[in-house]
Amino acid sequence: MTETAEWSRPKPGPTAFRFDIGLAILLAFAATTTSLLYQRTGLYEDPAEPWVWAVGLGLCTLPLALRRRYPVPVALVVTAGFYVCGEHGVPEVLIVNICLFVALYTVGAWERNRALAFWSRLGIGVGMLVWLVLSLIIASSEEDAFPDFSRSGIFSAYATFAVIQIITNVLYFGGAFYFGERSWRAARTQAQLEAQGRELELERQTSAAQAVALDRIAIARELHDVVAHHVSVMGIQAAAARRSLDRDPVRAAAALEVVEESAHSAVTELRRLVRTLRTPEAEDSSTTVGIAQLSSLLSESQSAGVPVTLIVAGEPRPLPLLVDVALYRVVQEALTNVRKHAGRGASAEVRLRFERDSVEVEVTDDGVRMTLEPQSRDRPGLGLRGMRERVGAVGGTVQAERRERGGFMVRARVPLGETGGAEA
Repeated sequence: MTETAEWSRPKPGPTAFRFDIGLAILLAFAATTTSLLYQRTGLYEDPAEPWVWAVGLGLCTLPLALRRRYPVPVALVVTAGFYVCGEHGVPEVLIVNICLFVALYTVGAWERNRALAFWSRLGIGVGMLVWLVLSLIIASSEEDAFPDFSRSGIFSAYATFAVIQIITNVLYFGGAFYFGERSWRAARTQAQLEAQGRELELERQTSAAQAVALDRIAIARELHDVVAHHVSVMGIQAAAARRSLDRDPVRAAAALEVVEESAHSAVTELRRLVRTLRTPEAEDSSTTVGIAQLSSLLSESQSAGVPVTLIVAGEPRPLPLLVDVALYRVVQEALTNVRKHAGRGASAEVRLRFERDSVEVEVTDDGVRMTLEPQSRDRPGLGLRGMRERVGAVGGTVQAERRERGGFMVRARVPLGETGGAEA
């Protein structure tokens, strides 16, 4: 009774309308033919006038052309035609019953107002049964009606005939109701499945787009971490080589050697990244960077002219792979920023703290910088944003700010749980 608010069957299209027109014409032709055949058998002693035939059979058949567009009005008209045929002796009982069944079925299957569909079918069914019962009662008092049927006793032949007629009509109207409701529910279920399919497809497309966006962010972050670090080292050493080329060739050669090593490292990491993107399953986990490689990272920074001290607090323990990589990248980016923005003569300190339920890395410097990165404080650069994205992906936080006594501090903290998350 409340299904209208949940789902409304769409109106039939031109193909369904053409089918209904063809069905109505076919039933009209069949009803006319069977009426002539019934009249020929002589079962009807006093058949109706031809115009009554035309009215009764026309009301039963032709309105079915509009049955799916106007289900309830068509059912009422067909019911009126059925009554005309039965009450006025039109010699037809087969096709008109089919027409009434189709009309009632259509109300159940196509009427969008479910309350109207229910009450209209109930009203028509009850009305037709009342008409049947009254007709049987009237016929029981007429001696010339069913003269071969005995009327004496409760279980007389006529009483049995009346019960059979009532049961048959109850099954008839019940069948029309059941199959109409079943068609409506099947159409609703199909529409729901199609809607769910569309939602799933839209969700799949959205998920795919999000995955692509996340991959692009990850690639951009990885490229920034790799390129910015090595290029900054190469830039500083190239500048040192240029300044000392004439007066200190040995020092210039050493600086150029660092440039060569940094270029080689950058190319190696870029190749590894490309290989991972092409065939992720082929990635060798042993080549993944992590805090175990901090010493080489600090050596590169010292070679670039920035003294770095590493302090490890707590008991070192294995870390989850993603946490290990994230912390390494934080230190790498922070040291890159020190070289780029802290100024000459600046030194850095890296503190790695292993606590019971977390791990923390802190990079500080004593240089003088005016901004967090080349961008303004309101729009931090790609490096700090990449740090926050990478650490945030493993449930950690990043804090970046100036120190009161001068210099800058970057601190990343990742919770691990009591077990340290090594099994992850």
